[in-house]
Amino acid sequence: MPDPAVPPTPPVPLTALLGREDLGLRQIAGPSAEGVVVHWVHTSEMADPYPYLLGGELLLSAGVHIPAAAGPGTSYFDDYVSRIVAAGGAALGFGVAPVHDTVPEGLVEACASHGLPLLEVPPRTTFSGVARAVWQLMARARLAELRRVTEAQQSLATAASRPDPVPSVLRQLAGRLGGWAVLYGPEGTEIAAAGREPGDETRGALTRLAQVVRPADGPGERPAPSSATDTAGGLHLAAYALGAGHGFVLGVAAPQRTAGDHTVASVAAVLLSLLTGEQQSGTGAARSAALVRMLLGVSPEEVAPLLGDGPWVVVRARPDGDGAPDPVAASALGAALGSALVDPAGDVVRVLVPAGRAPAEPLPGWTLGVSAAVEPEDWPTADTQAARALARARATRAPLLRHGARPALADLVPPGEAAAHARALLAPVTAHPALTETLRTWLSLHGSWDRTAVALSVHRNTVRQRIARCATLLATDLDDPDVRMELWFALRHI
Repeated sequence: MPDPAVPPTPPVPLTALLGREDLGLRQIAGPSAEGVVVHWVHTSEMADPYPYLLGGELLLSAGVHIPAAAGPGTSYFDDYVSRIVAAGGAALGFGVAPVHDTVPEGLVEACASHGLPLLEVPPRTTFSGVARAVWQLMARARLAELRRVTEAQQSLATAASRPDPVPSVLRQLAGRLGGWAVLYGPEGTEIAAAGREPGDETRGALTRLAQVVRPADGPGERPAPSSATDTAGGLHLAAYALGAGHGFVLGVAAPQRTAGDHTVASVAAVLLSLLTGEQQSGTGAARSAALVRMLLGVSPEEVAPLLGDGPWVVVRARPDGDGAPDPVAASALGAALGSALVDPAGDVVRVLVPAGRAPAEPLPGWTLGVSAAVEPEDWPTADTQAARALARARATRAPLLRHGARPALADLVPPGEAAAHARALLAPVTAHPALTETLRTWLSLHGSWDRTAVALSVHRNTVRQRIARCATLLATDLDDPDVRMELWFALRHI
């Protein structure tokens, strides 16, 4: 059975649906509903629903697809149910109206044979009503999970302000997860621990897992991951690298692993990074010195050695969903990227990262735009590149996009001449920054109104109005590909 592509919402226990008196659902075949969860609802009258299932669905059907010749002596129901099971379906709900008065006996036998829970949906219950109930239960579970995570964040922050912050944070984390939390030092020794101590097997497995995320000593070694997971002794294990690669690791052993638990542990990792990494490494003082020197007029390339080895990339990140990231989320992002140089700016977080630690994979919950690797004197250019990459990533719904630098025809024109041409050509619109940015985004997305609207967070009609205004001010036909090419060339030089 394939693993379902789990959505970012808590699953609904099948028993919770069966317990809803307003639905009147009744299980008539298959294994016990205990332990069965539903990730989503899908209605289909296809004889073979396999191609349309992702896994984890409660599949609803009124039996329209059942041929008249199908019966207990045929293979139709066996084939039908086996395909649902092969696709990872969680359960099958059969509506007894308006096509069938009762659930076919062959379907009951097939579900029992293949171990698929079969629910009878009474005539008074609509399929849309079942789907609505699932969404309601998901929303309640999501709200409860967010409340739990928020309370855990507050309690961890309070623990970090105590006179014994590291043991306090570990005690709070262990209590919230119902397991064991341990802090390993750079040499791999246990510095502090709290919670229910596991057996020797689990303890040894967690120690080895901590080695996976600890930075490698030798030159040319592959960068270590920021986190790793495993299982041992019936417990879920997780290890989180702390700080900017100084060897401290947080280890967790818990009886379960949920998205909320991972968030709570990540918050604890950020707090422990602040409590251990900077004091041990002196990087906090180095960053303060770099900031003061820049404020006093020293150029970026002169202070960059205080921050670490270059070259650098700028990462712009925006959280999925609505709302601006809070400082804890921004710090957690910086920890995941292995950099403490984090700037939460409105709804976007900017992170300055050594090129060797540039993100290779998307980060769950974030959309990332990554610049090309540059030297310190080109940090402002890299920031612009990251901003454009993020806008394009949001427009195309890609979790991560990098600025792609490669030789182009534009390189054949001297930069000074190209800039002069751009200023002259775009003079009518450059006085209006909103028009310039809209034109730039619209051209980069091949004239797509909808994708440009998403990238700029405006209505599609606003995009149309701005592009029409650009066409009027420039006195040109923006449907002409030659015009678009020349404008795109110009926009890259202003």
